[in-house]
Amino acid sequence: MSSTVSDEQAAGVSRRGGGRGRRRWVAVLVVIVLIAVAAAAVAVSGVFKPASSGTGANQYRTSTQVVHRQSLTSQINLSATLGDSGSYTVTNQGTGTITWLPAVGHVVRRGKIAYALGGAPVVLLYGNVPSYRTLSEGMSGPDVRELNQNMIALGYATKASLLPLRDFSANTAYALERYQTALGITSPTGSLTLGQAVFLPTAARITAWETSVVPGAAATPGEALMTATSDIPVATVNLDPSQEGEVKLGDHVGITLPDGSSTPGVITDIGKVASTNAAGVTSVPVTVSLTHPRAAGGLSQAPVTVQVTTGKVNNVLVVPVDALEAHAGGGYSVEVVGPHRHYLVPVQVGVFDNAAGLVQVSGPGLAAGQRVVVPAL
Repeated sequence: MSSTVSDEQAAGVSRRGGGRGRRRWVAVLVVIVLIAVAAAAVAVSGVFKPASSGTGANQYRTSTQVVHRQSLTSQINLSATLGDSGSYTVTNQGTGTITWLPAVGHVVRRGKIAYALGGAPVVLLYGNVPSYRTLSEGMSGPDVRELNQNMIALGYATKASLLPLRDFSANTAYALERYQTALGITSPTGSLTLGQAVFLPTAARITAWETSVVPGAAATPGEALMTATSDIPVATVNLDPSQEGEVKLGDHVGITLPDGSSTPGVITDIGKVASTNAAGVTSVPVTVSLTHPRAAGGLSQAPVTVQVTTGKVNNVLVVPVDALEAHAGGGYSVEVVGPHRHYLVPVQVGVFDNAAGLVQVSGPGLAAGQRVVVPAL
């Protein structure tokens, strides 16, 4: 038998080998096309994703949380300092020797003695109009109104008996006589001599006496005797000007005190002019009044945190903030755990509650009760 291969046989082998080669190349091309189509589908839809669980080198531990439908409130936390509101200078209007002074830090309240001249009490009454004249029956004016309001507040008269409040009536004189008797004045006059009372808007916490003001020193009309603050606590926020749009007068806020307890408050003043401190930090002063001042417990210059509500939504889908997955080109998705696979659902985000770590989301295919992937603790 000859071992020589004929030309015809060789041609047959070549044709058969060429057919198998073409079939291999066709198979390879089909696989490449299928891979490209699958990649394009993922790129276009962005909603399919393999499960995140696993222990590979590039995997991270995950857990799941339920999608809830609820109300959500967004808040910002602002650092503040708790202290006394108001700053006053007490000016003497009487003549005589100073015979008694309260200690620095003492709080003088309505109707109580602020200091004494020649053994006679000088009392604190509440009002914004300073004392500038002797008040007696038949007179009228805003300072008389203040006197009448104090007699009512101290319990020496009723409002009905002193109407109209601008007028110093016989009933005003009678109420004043009763008050003077209670103070220990042996000969009550029923009139208020200039220098017998100091009018301030609130109670006064004595912060300092003037250098020359000591018992035994002579006091003259118009002399500044002491400085004081209100004993009403307020929280002062040095607000970044970029956050001015987040707060407004009348906003109800929460105040977290140094012991961790919380008490309500209201924004009562927002400064109109920003200032820059020595460190170059610019801020706008914001004053927050405590709804329950006694909650401060006498704290002064204490650091507190003010929580300001900036938005609220009701009946919305809510997920943990760390369930959000950011897209390279912008936007977010959440990874939903399905019965057979995990898949990404593009979502729009709304209100963030940074304090609770929650965010409002919405998107087709997302519903309450589903579970979404979050990093494991």
